[in-house]
Amino acid sequence: MARRPSSTLTEAENRIMEVLWQLGEASVREVMDAISQDKEQAYTTVQTFLGILKDKGFVEQIKNGRAFSYRPLLSRAEARNQALKHLVGSVFGGSTSALAQHLLKDSDIEADELSILEAAIDAAIDKRGETGD
Repeated sequence: MARRPSSTLTEAENRIMEVLWQLGEASVREVMDAISQDKEQAYTTVQTFLGILKDKGFVEQIKNGRAFSYRPLLSRAEARNQALKHLVGSVFGGSTSALAQHLLKDSDIEADELSILEAAIDAAIDKRGETGD
């Protein structure tokens, strides 16, 4: 039985998307060259992943003469939101509070980062108060 395609980016897909987010638009060769700096990838492998990303609706394929280039249809922020929703739903039972508590309890968060988080929480509370939620 075939595996259902993931609605979030896999690690390999994310590497390719990082290149597209940086460049805005790129050919298979340009993507291959960029990701091969870290880990050597075959042209056909990159081409296959770009096809998968196109099928998932994450990239657009553009015909340039005899070749194709690819442009992201999903922003970095949208990808982050999808991944986070997936994580919260599958690992934390849909509870963002459980995720936040886990991060605070089981992570080495520096004092300055805690201050930033505290300010973000205060801003979220203030915003909720303004909208009546």
